[in-house]
Amino acid sequence: MPDPMMTLQKAFLSFCLPFFFALSADAGEVSLERPFEVEEVVSGLGVLWGMAFVSDDELLITERSGVVRLLDITSGALRDIGGAPQVAARGQGGLLDVAVSPDFGDDGWIYFTYSKPVGSGAATVLARAQLDGGNLVSWADLFISGVQTSRSQHFGSRIAFDDAGHVFFTHGDRGDRHSAQDLSNHGGTVLRLNLDGSVPQDNPFVDRDGAQPEIWSYGHRNPQGIAYDRATGRLWVSEHGPRGGDEINRVEAGKNYGWPVISYGREYALPKRVGEGTHKDGMAQPVKVYVPSIAPGSLLLYSGKAFPQWRGDLFIGALVLTHLNHIDLDDNGNVLAEHRYLEDLHERVRQVIESPQGWLYLSTDSGKIYRMVAR
Repeated sequence: MPDPMMTLQKAFLSFCLPFFFALSADAGEVSLERPFEVEEVVSGLGVLWGMAFVSDDELLITERSGVVRLLDITSGALRDIGGAPQVAARGQGGLLDVAVSPDFGDDGWIYFTYSKPVGSGAATVLARAQLDGGNLVSWADLFISGVQTSRSQHFGSRIAFDDAGHVFFTHGDRGDRHSAQDLSNHGGTVLRLNLDGSVPQDNPFVDRDGAQPEIWSYGHRNPQGIAYDRATGRLWVSEHGPRGGDEINRVEAGKNYGWPVISYGREYALPKRVGEGTHKDGMAQPVKVYVPSIAPGSLLLYSGKAFPQWRGDLFIGALVLTHLNHIDLDDNGNVLAEHRYLEDLHERVRQVIESPQGWLYLSTDSGKIYRMVAR
């Protein structure tokens, strides 16, 4: 158990020179950003998969092992929270994302995704519960995926809400790449439900025979980032490619994003590209591609006041290339520039979220949480 009163350790980072990294063909140059400070808030935890603010100074965190904790960001005090379900904590599975309802102040609902043990395998699940003191109560599994396999990879599964009573969440192909082109299963998709778990009747495949009605888009590999822009109505998704070919996609209803027919990545075991090429009629192109892969573990669309110059931009936690990735977008959602921060920390950044004050909070696979504030 980490020391709940851990002293905050500050590392001041100033960026004085441009960063030059591989961008997609139509992305712009990397430009300078103003300096900021990074504070270590807590350490010594497990793999910190999800974070969500339940008040201005309380952060609910999920560890992949199945642990839920409540962190006081002012004092550093940690409290274990009971009531979490049993999870299949193996491989990439376990207790995954957490996000509060858009009407959290009124309804108190907190949404979770996790890998649920099913026979000898596991399924990706969307659930919700309420926080009552030190326990999660009224737990309900809203959706249990029909993909129930013993494979322990590519669960997804991040959560986002629109402003019309819907919850989106991502579902990986679970290691069966061809399932992402098969609408009869949930593998390799973005799913859309009403907040109570029912299926919206305007989902794109509701009336298609043999298709799963929860599907919003398909042809994804392992999407572990999702963000909804309430100002523009755009839905953004980031996903892991194979060896190269990570993507940021602007996701629209009913569209096919190509995996595994088209990809910018290569096979792990063979010296050849995945699929038929990078383009095909009827399959959508990504807004940005990362070659080599950065391994995008999360996605945030920034909307706060602390960094006004970043409003409307995307932030990604990079796992393999261990940094915070910033994508500068124009008003039309086109990529202007890429920036890479915090490489000196050498941390696998799992998630990045925005606090009520507009600061950025980052979790890492080494069990740390950092806070990024303006100088």
